Amino acid sequence: MTYTQIVAFSLAAACAGMLGACGKGPAAPPATEAASRALQPAGTELAAIYQRSCASCHTVAATGAPLTGDATAWAPRMAKGMDVLVDNVVNGFGGMPPFGLCMDCDAVQFEALIRFMATGE
Repeated sequence: MTYTQIVAFSLAAACAGMLGACGKGPAAPPATEAASRALQPAGTELAAIYQRSCASCHTVAATGAPLTGDATAWAPRMAKGMDVLVDNVVNGFGGMPPFGLCMDCDAVQFEALIRFMATGE
């Protein structure tokens, strides 16, 4: 190899290494995460509760909470039955605080919120 070829090869390798280090920037959220953010309960009262108490965790995949509308993630939870799920909300479960941050919600509202998050409807 000539000196010119060595320099050209070295420059090309250095440029390739620098470009590889740039990466693609922050990763876009998965489609299910983006979709979960767009979902809202139909009723205004339930939508308000959902926004203040549920959405901060159930629309962000990094929290580990099942995403709203992700039927696959919700299926094993729903299989436990609504009584178990409401009990998990009331008493807290895993990273979810007691009452899911809705201290003034009742069991009927919790059931409606769980159904909404499990189905997106």
